[in-house]
Amino acid sequence: MTKTGKHRLFALIFAAATPVAGIAVAQELPMNEYPTVARADYVYACMAVNGQTRDVLEKCSCSIDQIASLLPYAEYEEAETLLSVGLKGGENVAWTKIPQMQEKIKNMRRAQVEGELRCF
Repeated sequence: MTKTGKHRLFALIFAAATPVAGIAVAQELPMNEYPTVARADYVYACMAVNGQTRDVLEKCSCSIDQIASLLPYAEYEEAETLLSVGLKGGENVAWTKIPQMQEKIKNMRRAQVEGELRCF
């Protein structure tokens, strides 16, 4: 085997044994628990309110990332459900007004405000 052939073989073996930089970085980051559809719904609604520009897309994406860093998805989903059910009104939704449920909504709103302050 020629010297060039040995160098190529070594390079192939080294490349196969070395993790790809992107994969190594991805493994070090915390797992993101917000489903893509939840993030997309948020960004879509945010853009509907703030405008349909690339700049707004980036700000809305930043905002949901901030929310995700502050509030576990289960709590976010619960607060979104409470808001949705509460909009229907009537006696059947009175339970959404109890202090414990309202605190969940307040926690989500705090995370949203933080996202807006950091991103907009």
